[in-house]
Formats: sequence, C-alpha cells, structure tokens
Amino acid sequence: MSITTNTQLILSLLQPRYRSFSLLPSPTVFSFSLPRHRHLSHSLKFFFRSPTSPLRTFNADDEDDEEDEEEEDDEDIAADEYDDVVSVSGEVSDEGETFGVDELTIRQDDGFKWQRVEKLCNEVREFGVGIIDVDELASVYDFRIDKFQRQAIQAFLRGSSVVVSAPTSSGKTLIAEAAAVATVARGRRLFYTTPLKALSNQKFREFRETFGDNNVGLLTGDSAINKDAQVLIMTTEILRNMLYQSVGNVSSGSGLVSVDVIVLDEVHYLSDISRGTVWEEIVIYCPKEVQLICLSATVANPDELSGWIGQIHGGTELVTSSKRPVPLTWHFSMKNSLLPLLDDKGTQMNRKLSLNYLQLQAAEAKPSKDDWCRKRNSRKRGTRTSYDNDDSMLEQRSLSKNDINAIRRSQVPQIINTLWHLQSRDMLPAVWFIFSRKGCDAAVQYVEDFKLLNECEASEVQLALKRFRIQYPDAVRDTAVKGLLQGVAAHHAGCLPLWKAFIEELFQRGLVKVVFATETLAAGINMPARTAVIASLSKRSDNGHTLLTSNELLQMAGRAGRRGIDERGHVVLVQTPNEGAEECCKVLFSGLEPLVSQFTASYGMVLNLLGGGKAIRRSNTSGETKASSGKTLDEARKLIEQSFGNYVSSSVMLAAKEEINKIEKEIELLMSEITDEAIDRKSRKALSPRQYQEIAELQENLRAERRVQTELRKQKETARISALKPLLEEFENGHLPFLCLQYRDSEGVQHSIAAVFLGKVNSLSASKLKNMICSVDSFALNSADADSELKEDPVSSYNVALGSDNSWYLFTDKWIQTVYETGLPDVPLVLGDTRPREIMSDLLDKEDMKWDNLANSEHGGLWFTEGSLEAWSWSLNVPVLSSFSENDELLLKSQAYKDVSEQYRGQRNKVARLKKKMSRTEGYKEYNKILDAAKFVEEKIKQMKTRSKRLTNRIEQIEPSGWKEFMQVSNVIRETRALDINTQVIFPLGETASAIRGENELWLAMVFRSKVLLELKPAQLAGVCAGLVSEGIKVRPWKNNNYIYEPSATVVNVIGLLDEQRSALLAIQEKHGVTISCCLDSQFCGMVEAWVSGLTWREIMMDCAIDDGDLARLLRRTIDLLAQIPKLPDIDSVLKSNARAASDIMDRPPISELAG
Repeated sequence: MSITTNTQLILSLLQPRYRSFSLLPSPTVFSFSLPRHRHLSHSLKFFFRSPTSPLRTFNADDEDDEEDEEEEDDEDIAADEYDDVVSVSGEVSDEGETFGVDELTIRQDDGFKWQRVEKLCNEVREFGVGIIDVDELASVYDFRIDKFQRQAIQAFLRGSSVVVSAPTSSGKTLIAEAAAVATVARGRRLFYTTPLKALSNQKFREFRETFGDNNVGLLTGDSAINKDAQVLIMTTEILRNMLYQSVGNVSSGSGLVSVDVIVLDEVHYLSDISRGTVWEEIVIYCPKEVQLICLSATVANPDELSGWIGQIHGGTELVTSSKRPVPLTWHFSMKNSLLPLLDDKGTQMNRKLSLNYLQLQAAEAKPSKDDWCRKRNSRKRGTRTSYDNDDSMLEQRSLSKNDINAIRRSQVPQIINTLWHLQSRDMLPAVWFIFSRKGCDAAVQYVEDFKLLNECEASEVQLALKRFRIQYPDAVRDTAVKGLLQGVAAHHAGCLPLWKAFIEELFQRGLVKVVFATETLAAGINMPARTAVIASLSKRSDNGHTLLTSNELLQMAGRAGRRGIDERGHVVLVQTPNEGAEECCKVLFSGLEPLVSQFTASYGMVLNLLGGGKAIRRSNTSGETKASSGKTLDEARKLIEQSFGNYVSSSVMLAAKEEINKIEKEIELLMSEITDEAIDRKSRKALSPRQYQEIAELQENLRAERRVQTELRKQKETARISALKPLLEEFENGHLPFLCLQYRDSEGVQHSIAAVFLGKVNSLSASKLKNMICSVDSFALNSADADSELKEDPVSSYNVALGSDNSWYLFTDKWIQTVYETGLPDVPLVLGDTRPREIMSDLLDKEDMKWDNLANSEHGGLWFTEGSLEAWSWSLNVPVLSSFSENDELLLKSQAYKDVSEQYRGQRNKVARLKKKMSRTEGYKEYNKILDAAKFVEEKIKQMKTRSKRLTNRIEQIEPSGWKEFMQVSNVIRETRALDINTQVIFPLGETASAIRGENELWLAMVFRSKVLLELKPAQLAGVCAGLVSEGIKVRPWKNNNYIYEPSATVVNVIGLLDEQRSALLAIQEKHGVTISCCLDSQFCGMVEAWVSGLTWREIMMDCAIDDGDLARLLRRTIDLLAQIPKLPDIDSVLKSNARAASDIMDRPPISELAG
C-alpha cells in the first residue's frame, strides 16, 4: 500500500464517526438489500488506550483482570456509572475481545452507509433472510462496532427483546439502526419511538440518510409523513394510542400490521413523574410477537427493568455497559485556575480544592491555634466533608459558615475566566449548561466580544445566517447575532425551534464553539462536544434550590467527548457562592438512582381499556344500547397489576423486607450485648469480686447522678424558653436585638448562628410568609404538645431573623440559645424614612418562599432561605458570635434561669468527678475494654439502622397504588356519564374523550361537546383552545417589554361559561380523590387570536412579554389540539370545519416545523 493511500486512510479516521450526508435521490420503489460481507485486502488497525473510567485509569492490557475482580460495596467505589463491566442478562461477560473505537477497520470502496444498506437488502432478497447475522449487519458501518453493540444485536437476532443500558453518547442508536436494517431487509416494519418531538425529527432525518426518503416516515402530534413506511419514527404517546385500539393483539385497526420491532428510545423516561406511565403502558399493551428494543441511559436497576419486561412480554435479554467510548476527565473551575477535580486515582477529591487549603493559600499562613475553637460553632451547611484519608491537622480543621462563604465567594470565576482556560487548553467546542434562560442569554452577551472564530469560520457563519434569514426572516434572533458571529450562542426553550435547529447545525459543523444551554439539551439531542461545562450544582425547583442528582449530572456530562474525534472528553464543574468541590464530589460519588415506576391512571386509559374505544349508538329499531368490546374490570386489573411498580414491589420489595427483618433481628441480638445487664455480666467475669464491687458502686452512683443531670437539663430548657418570651416582647419597638440560634444536625453536630431579630411573624407585614405558614403542613406544630397555647396559631409561634450569612431564619423560641443586649436601633436613618424593621420585612416578603428545613422538634422547626443582594448589606451589620461576651447575654439577667443553669453546671461537674474517680480504680482498665467493645457494637448497630432506613425508603419509593387510582378515575367517569364501568357501555362523551390526546381527556371532551363553541369564529375558537393548553407558559419578569394582546369579549365570555363546567368537574374529582388538572386560562388567548387573525410574527412579538419559544410552544400546542378536533367522533361538523380552518391558518412560519 502506498504512503499516499495510508495517509488518506489515516485522515479518514479523524472524521466524525457518525457522518451527516446530504440527502441523495432515492428509488421510488423500496428495493433495499446489501452485499455479503467482503473481507478487505488492506486494512489498518489503530490501537489507543482502552476507554476507561473517568475516575480511574488502567492499561488496556489489564482490562480482563479488572473485569474479573469482585464487585465492591457502594461505599468503596467512586460511582456505579464507572464500573468497567459489560454484562448480558445480568451476568458478567468474560469474552476476551473488546470491540470499540480503539480498534478501527477502514473499509475501502464500499461507498456510503446508505449504499451498503441497499446492497445488503438486495442480497437478502436474492439469497434469503438466513444470511443476516451480526457480521453482515456490522459490515454496514465503516468502523468496528463495540462489544455491547455486538451483544445486543446478537440477542435481537436470536428473537429476544433487548434492554440496553449504557452511558449517554455511547452509541445505543446503532443497535436500533442495525435492527432496522435487518427488519427492512426482511420486508417487515419497525417503529422507533422517542419522548420528544425534536428528537423524533432528528431521528427522522438521520434514518432517511440511511434508508432513503421513501422508506422512513414520521408520526408526531404535528406531522404525519409517509406513515406506511417500513421505518416509522414517532413519539411515545402516538404509539400508546395506537396500542389502545387493540390491547395485546395485532389487528387491522391497531396500526401494528407487519410490525416486527418496536424501539423505545430513552426508556429511562419511565421514571418521569408526568409521562412515565406511557412507557409502562406500551410494554404492557404491546403484542408479545413484537420484539422490543429498550434503550436506556445508565441506571441503578436495569436488571429490574429487563426482568419486568421478560415477565410480561416474553424472552428479554439485558445488555449493559458502563464504559464510555470516549473517557471523561473531570475539572473544577475557580477564579484563577482550572484544576483536576479528582486525585490521581480518581476516587477522592483533589486536596488542592479543599476549603482549608484554599484558605491557607489565600492567607499564606498556617491556621492559628485560636481558630480551632470555631469547630464548636460550625454550622450544618458549613461542615465540610473530607474525601482525603490524610489524618493531618489541616484536613481535620473545621471552618465556620462565614469562613466558607468568604472562601467560596473569593473563588467564583467569571465566565470569561473559565472560557479563557477552555480555549487555551484546546477544550472547545463546549456545551455550557446554565439552569435558566436568562442566564444563558446573559452569558452570550457577556462573552460576545470574545472572538472564538477565525476569519474563514466567521465568513461561513455569516453566509449560513444570510441563507437562514432569507428562508426564515422572522425566525432570526437579532439579539443573538453578534454573539453568533463570534462563535457563541444560547439554546433554550425561549428560542424558536427553527432557530435552535439552526444553532445545532452550526455547532455540529464546528462554527459555534460554545453553546450556553439549559438542561433540556442533555435529553438526547445530538450535539456532542469536546467539553461539557456545568455552571451550577443546584437548580431552582418547586421545592426551592435542589442539588442535581447523580443521574442528571452524568446525563449532562455525557455530552462531552466526540466519538472518533476526541481521545478524551472534559467535564468542567464551576465554583459558585453556594457549592464547591466537596459538593461536586458528593453528587458524583453518590451512586446512580434507580428507575421508579410512575404508573398512574388517566381518563384515556380507563376509557380505552374498559370501553375499548368503540362508539356507542342506539339501535333505530329496538332502542337498546350496544355493548363495547372493552375489558372487564377483572381483565383490566390484571393489566394494571403488570405495572413496573407492582413487579418491583413483588420481587425487590420482598427481598428488601426480608433483609430488613434480618437486620432487625441482628440489631436486637446486638442490643442485648450492650445492655447494662450484659455489661454487668461481662464485668463480673473479667474482674475480681473486689474490683467489680468497687466499679459497680461507682457506676450505680454515676447512673443516679446522670438521671439528675437529665432532669436539670430539661428544667434549664424550660426556664430558658420562659425567660426569652418577655425579653423578645420588649424589643417589638425601638430595638432589634442580636441573638444566637443553635441546633444539632442529623449527625449530632452542634451549630450556632448569629442573627438580628426582626420579631414574631404575626407582628410583621410579610403577608406571603404568613400565608405560607398557614397553608404548608410542614410548619404545623406537634399536637402532642398539649399545653402549648401556640399550636392553635402557628403564625404567632414563629419568629424571623436575618443571619450574618445573609440567610433568613424562621424559628420558634425553642431554637434561640440566647439574646444579647446589643442590637440594631430600629430608627430611620433620616427623619421621615422607613424604619429598618419595616425595610427588612419588605425585603423578606419579596423573597421566593422556598424554605429549607434545618431541624425539627415538638415545639416547631428551624428553617432558612438565602437572602437577596439587598438584604446582604443588612446582614453585614450582624457581629460574629465570638465578639459577644457573657455580660451581653440577657438570659443571664433572669434569676430563675441563672439558678437552674448554676445547678446544672454543678451537677455536670459532679458527674465528671465521678467518671474521673472511676478511671482511677484498679479494675478500670479491663472494664474500659468492655465499654470500648460496647461502643464498637453501638457503631455497628448505627450502621445497620442506616442500612435499614435506606431499604425502607426504597420500599416507600416503589409502593404501588395503580389499581386504587384506576378505580378513582373510573368513578369520576361513571358519575359524569361517560362510561358504565360494569357493562362497558361507553357513551358519546366517553367516546370523544377516548380519542383525545391530552392531560385531562375528559375535560377536553366536555369542552369540545359544549354548544357554546359552535358560535365561535376560527380565530375565537383558537383563542379558547389556547386557554386549554397554556399551562406552564409564563410572562417573563426580566423582559423590558410587557405587552400581551387581550382576548376578545366573546372569548372571555366563553371562558367564563366553561369555567362553571370546570368547577363542577373539579368538585367531582375532589369527591373521588382524583387530582388531574383541568387547565383553563384566558391570559394568553388574545395572543393566539391575533396570530390567527393574520398578524405577522414581528407584529405579534413587538413589545411582547412572552419569550419567542414560549409563544411558539403555545401556538403549536393549540394547533395540535385543533388538529385533533376533526378526527374526534360525535363532534359537530361546524366545530370540525372551524377547527380545521384555524389550524391551517396558524401553521405558518416561523412556527411551522418542517420535519424533513
């Protein structure tokens, strides 16, 4: 082979592994087939380091040894994600050869992939399906397929259903594609389902490049293209609705004729709270003769998933791989540096990222002896976790919350700092995850002067932008153009779908170097990068700020590393004011989360199962009703009981309960070894009678004195709370005292907080806070406290304070350790200004009411929430606790409290003297060994209780409730006269509802059957429909523009009439315990009316308070709903005509999505 040829072959290796070709003309008649595998006369093999864990490295030669090692406990490994094990059907695979990207075979003269597919199909047609094997299917690709891909294809060819669990971007789609090649070559059909329309559109484009335009179809709520094709791409809800028509059987009406294979992509969505039911229903309803290929990201329990599918659907094989084809390297970005997150072994945090190291580095001095005293006052959120086994004093040192906040804030990098490191280290392109649209847009503006493109690339972007502007003039995001020309862009739900697709195309071409994106980009969209940057470890949710789960972190990290291009991918975590490297390692090492069943009943499910989806008509002659062919209640129950949750509960729950019982028995046995009687018995045996008698007498005295000490501690606590009440009431006007809050965390560590007292909640003007305390059960006081006068009025029992750490604290008197004489004067700074107490009260009411719990007791809890920037200036005036003296403590001026405290102190000293006296006895050394052994047993019991608690939580997660919910929904259906659940007679309302796709099918059917809609014009009908699907659409408060088109009076009147029906349905739902939402909101109806009336996109978006993407989403939802109306049974023809007209008018650029 010539040098030139070798060079060309080497260069071809460097091309992206999954190429995108322009669409080529395809034959009008499907005539696929492929050649038999031809061995090459020349081939080159390149051996790189075997892809390994991003947390540890080993040589490729050691791979077999690594796979043969025994599996370690969860506590001893970094994360389950990185175990180097490839298994089939739950067994460890010990095949010797590993097929991966490290061993590439370059094929010559085989043409493009679509040409190789066509040749294979032609050969199958000539020689028969018997020639299809794993090698023939692998020959379609110009690289050697991976080991787990080969195993999955072999399982498919054996006729089994397959569950594949592998990391993000590892090449799971190849398995589905190979199955499609085999299925098409046999002349049969394959359905490929995805959870997202955007992902369906992407797969549609990719499969057309492989199989040709005529042989691939698309079916989503928006599009129906070539729906009889051999390879049909669709969203999961579409397939579920198909299966409703013939549960468990292939019939002419089900749409599954000639379908041999169904691919469920992103099957880990089964854990999604709102949509997980759909995946379970598909598996349950799918005919057993259809093979399932389930593709999942790495999860903790793939064996449970495959076991469940095997039990209800038939033979199923599990193929798992935790290896990434491109290994990951983890980094941590700080103000002036980009350091490795992990140590050399990849099992612990890099010591140079520890808080103590950073503090010493900043101070350039060792910690002083006085600093050690702060350990006593460390806070729960300030207690650091050491990932280093070094026992040095440096690692044992504890820092206060203020120290930690100061260190973290000093190390927070600006975006430009991190970006400079990425560019200088050749780590671009990058996907930069920021958990807010506003943050993504702001980041683009911040770096839009940072040039990342050379002149040639910038010219290509300008040309592409010019073409895009000509084709979609209204879809151009003008505010993003400047950044785009520099190589940066934002990608989030606030952008138009067309613009996002344009950004994705430029990114894949290497013309965008950094994409600032929200986490939705991690959900399967094909935008691999060299680096993934995760800007924060927490995100805002309905429950306040929550840390990312390990699954979420690894899903985003999976975007890093381009197969066939990058030798390593990079993941960069960023220092924030609230999270550092410790928190990053905690999430990374926490282990994967299991799939959890979210099976819930819906109106569509009940109607289609019990009514069979058959229309009910009265006979013209007899007047009798015709029964439908639906399932009986017993048959429906058998189906519902096949849910994943019930499978897990019947197997895993049984095993967990057995282990819990075993643990409890062992704990009971161990407890008997550490009782006073057991210790006494061991002491008699180990000591002489004289020694035993001396220690026994001292021990009995010690127990008695400790009982006295416990009683005095209770008296001291009661006296403290009694003394505090009058002290706090004195400060309601004229003075805001400083105080110390104190609590112990779950690990028993005591924390102290300096704060300024604002007052009782009921004395403040914070109405949002009062409403929250009254409405949220978590703030209720324990009714066991029978003598408490406060339990009847929780608002009057809670106090508010602002901490020195700029956190608001909500607490009862129980958590106040002491009140100080000094404080902030509650007087206006300038005559006529507002008093500080009122200013801070107003600031508190502006905060999001997202409070996190620190501690609980029968006297109420201690809660906190982060303060705003405005509150920060006030928190700076709160002194640290060490600056106060005992003379400042007002509690010590209470004689009753002083007396009890003195008694308690004296009793504590008495106990200490007894313990010291015992330690000097002759037999204490042997006795102490017995006590040490008892402490060891206590620690073991503690660990076992932790394990038991973890198992109990697991059981609570998987406790099924499917049939109960099914019957609750059935009762609502029966009461609304949609279906007779006993006779399976479905009435017109139920017939309409059973054909609808939506969150509350019964509510939508009621609306569509309402006569008030018949008088509406198409634009008005569209406005009303928009009010049914506007849930989640919001006015964006950061937008300078604030205009929204108001709905017409007619639409407002119709919404008012429908609201009465809605209230009636909600009352019935509440009666039967059903909580399915009934959306009806007129806020955005006018925007849709304006669009249908003919306004251009620029006109409607001028001064608009809604993001482009949100309005486009609302319009597409409305189109989807309108498009369903003409297909629904028993709907007035006038309504169908108006709905069709409105849908046609609405579906125009820039919101019309051309899927091809």
